[in-house]
Amino acid sequence: MTGTSAAQELFFTRAGLDRARLDGLVGDALQGADDGELFLEYSQSESFSFDDGRLKAASFDTSQGFGLRAVSGEQTGYAHASDLSEEAIRRAATTVRAVRAGHGGVMSEPPQPTNRHLYGDDNPLNEIPFEQKVALLQAIDAYARAKDPRVKQVSASLAASWQAVAILRADGVMVEDIRPLVRLNVSVVAGQGDRMETGSRGAGGRVGYARFFDPVHWQAEVDDALRQALVNLDSVPAPAGEMTVVLGPGWPGILLHEAIGHGLEGDFNRKKTSVFSGMMGERVAAPGVTIVDDGTIESRRGSLSVDDEGTPTENTVLIEDGILKGYMQDRMNARLMGMKPTGNGRRESFAHSPLPRMTNTYMLAGDRDPAEILGGVRKGVYAVNFGGGQVDITSGKFVFTCTEAYMIENGKVGAPIKGATLIGAGAEVLKQVKAVGNDLKLDAGVGTCGKSGQGVPVGVGQPTLLIDGLTVGGTAKAA
Repeated sequence: MTGTSAAQELFFTRAGLDRARLDGLVGDALQGADDGELFLEYSQSESFSFDDGRLKAASFDTSQGFGLRAVSGEQTGYAHASDLSEEAIRRAATTVRAVRAGHGGVMSEPPQPTNRHLYGDDNPLNEIPFEQKVALLQAIDAYARAKDPRVKQVSASLAASWQAVAILRADGVMVEDIRPLVRLNVSVVAGQGDRMETGSRGAGGRVGYARFFDPVHWQAEVDDALRQALVNLDSVPAPAGEMTVVLGPGWPGILLHEAIGHGLEGDFNRKKTSVFSGMMGERVAAPGVTIVDDGTIESRRGSLSVDDEGTPTENTVLIEDGILKGYMQDRMNARLMGMKPTGNGRRESFAHSPLPRMTNTYMLAGDRDPAEILGGVRKGVYAVNFGGGQVDITSGKFVFTCTEAYMIENGKVGAPIKGATLIGAGAEVLKQVKAVGNDLKLDAGVGTCGKSGQGVPVGVGQPTLLIDGLTVGGTAKAA
């Protein structure tokens, strides 16, 4: 980028912060600490929701602030404020100095610099007038209702945010990043007789609004939400028992994210509370299973130029051909474990200290044809979409609800089923994978991951997977 960047304009021109004095404050606050940084943030966001044929809510928000962190050993001192002023940062410096009292640490090496910028300074909130955003939601509502007389209710929402950050270290290194984010969601309720069923679809990414205003794009989202609702109208009670399960490509990767991904984050392994602790180099999954976390894929919801500590994101191999190869690391846990940071230090906002978090976590494609995988199943369940679930992120034990699933009978996809849940443990599921499809697909861009009270945007994905002997909860006994 050339000239004055958006981050510099916001923090040093508009907010009036003086870079030289700020460097001095940060250097003094972190003297003797092992690590730390000043995180400056400015963000704008908006959202619109349309329901029952009218605009139900519209919100607009602007926030700014800083977080100052000092790290000594395993201890962290953190102070934050929404006041972007030198005086507020000076007060925060006094607070975080306490954590390194009596500590003679040597400041960790700074993150490796990068010239990569995944996103320009363009702010999606400025692209489209308010009236056109409302008109889009009205068009979605009208289109869905005209598609089928069984449509009883349509809900649609549109949201965007634009975040600028600057990360200053005690050694005077400053890293900047710009992060746009847009999301469209559609939900359709279809009814027949006394029965009502819902279908939903969402899409998003670190892009502008333009693609979501293309009728080809938004109509496809509505079509799929309606298709799900109509499929569910014909669904029968799900069986229960241990059986073969085929997971569809794309969004079903959320199961891997929750049941396995968290267990591969550095903090849980440093504290030895993960089922994968101490297993580096050992087989933890079936041959053919390779899982990566990649924060470098342009426009993806979980992608960043740098993480919230200033470390460039990367493509980290977690499991390769079934062998545990790596963990996702922030700076503190990497230092304490004698490993290198992987660009996974993330925070929800300036009010939160960074933690090792996922970006875009997915399983690579295998060599099996998906039709061949399905064709080899005598009796089982084909799970295509998931809703909510419960996961113990250290043990990996999970219960996930299927929002779209089908019976498999003699190699054919049969009747849709309702009320199916998948029950298991992530580490065991990895070893039960019997076939990996060649149809890797990433999700449509709607994932948000929660950890320690913080939510961050993430991506998931996988190819078609055949899992043998997975427990299915339902309302009917398996034959």
